[in-house]
Amino acid sequence: MAIFLLDKPLFLHILTQLRDERTDQVAFRKGMVRLGRLIGYEIANRLDFEIVEVKTPIGVSTKGLVIRDIDNILIVNILRAATPLVEGLLKAFPAAKQGVIAASRMEIGESQTSSSPPTEMDVKISYEKMPKISSKDIAIIADPMIATASTMLSALRRVSYANPRRIIIASVISSSYGIRRIQNHYPDVDIFTVSIDPEINLSGYIVPGLGDAGDRSFG
Repeated sequence: MAIFLLDKPLFLHILTQLRDERTDQVAFRKGMVRLGRLIGYEIANRLDFEIVEVKTPIGVSTKGLVIRDIDNILIVNILRAATPLVEGLLKAFPAAKQGVIAASRMEIGESQTSSSPPTEMDVKISYEKMPKISSKDIAIIADPMIATASTMLSALRRVSYANPRRIIIASVISSSYGIRRIQNHYPDVDIFTVSIDPEINLSGYIVPGLGDAGDRSFG
């Protein structure tokens, strides 16, 4: 398992805007789309490639590079929060197949709050639709926030059964704890994330985080 921390200035500039409580719905959603595109480019730069020879329109042969897996991408959208992130990923992988998993975590009420952060959350999968997954596919599972990783682990179970060639997680913020849970269950999965935040609060949200990504994107 490899963790790619995308902490370049442009990534962090956009992330800072997303964290800001003053950022409105439209600006938040646009920021998610921008990060999705940038994360997609970072993923593309780490796919297998080969050197080829091409002939230009003026009849001269030259060497070039072809990313072999650029047309073997499957993007899994964890609805609803990941939709803007997936919109950006599709700008990097316009030929990608798409699957959707509608997942909602069961919120922790005030009366249920314990004295320590939750180690996992109950997740309800209400809808799932996947294209056929082949052994040649690179599956990218998109979820902007990985807190306890309960939702992501549910998605990984649904994708890994088909044995795609590689599974990649695309996220904006991941908690240290969530990454450890994924590592324990799926050690071969790669994670691309803009930030690794240190804590989860009593309600199961990442701290400092950016709030509820779905609510902030869609009102």
